Amino acid sequence: MSASAETSNGRGRWILQASSIAACLLAWQAASSFHADLGIVTFANVPTPVEVLKAGIDFAKSPKLLNDLSSSLMRVFAGYGIAAVVGIALGVAIGRSRRASDLLMAPLELMRPIPAVAWIPLAVLMFPSSELSMIYITFIGALFPILLNTIHGVEHVDQRLIASARSLGATRSAILREVILPGAAPNIVTGLAVGMGTSWFCLITAEMISGQYGIGYFTWESYTLQNYSDIVVGMILIGLLGMGSSYLLRKVGTVLTPWHTVEEARR
Repeated sequence: MSASAETSNGRGRWILQASSIAACLLAWQAASSFHADLGIVTFANVPTPVEVLKAGIDFAKSPKLLNDLSSSLMRVFAGYGIAAVVGIALGVAIGRSRRASDLLMAPLELMRPIPAVAWIPLAVLMFPSSELSMIYITFIGALFPILLNTIHGVEHVDQRLIASARSLGATRSAILREVILPGAAPNIVTGLAVGMGTSWFCLITAEMISGQYGIGYFTWESYTLQNYSDIVVGMILIGLLGMGSSYLLRKVGTVLTPWHTVEEARR
């Protein structure tokens, strides 16, 4: 495909995506303006996009934005960073060792279906501060997507590459660095991107229940004060932060795994 054709195709996709968002906003504006009542769903108390935009501008001018945003970002990056280190390390160990799998997978699989909100009461009891408990909830939310994708990536590394490296005299550490981690890297990046989204989801839930600052707390406080426009502002901000951080991770992953990009282009 020529460069001009790729540019035209990319422009067409952007136009389609922008049109989709515009159509959703128009439908929202109409439903809220006319207080549409669809039976099981009513828009009588839902603010219009214009009202939400005004509330967003007011929130952007408020000193609360920096305080709430910095609190949420600190909690997410702390919990997510720990989850990335632990998830990748455990995933490599479980993917490479049957003994590690037998030892670790049973308790991990027992914990995995437990929703993050169910951990909140226990986390409050376990940790001396609400900050640590919220970081723990974020850690739990991000851990399992990273862990499972890492295991999948490690287990599906081409065994012929590992055998070839061994035949050339590579040590176990060299095989890990030069064969297994590069081979599993695309799956690891996918797990990191998914884990970032779930960490935001879990953090917001924790902030709504036990936080005093943060975007989740701002959203819940707006509900209790019946500032309906601010509720939507908080929701949109959460969505933008989650989408932006996941997108950034995918872009970084593409840069760090150029061999995978070349393989995808050849298919």
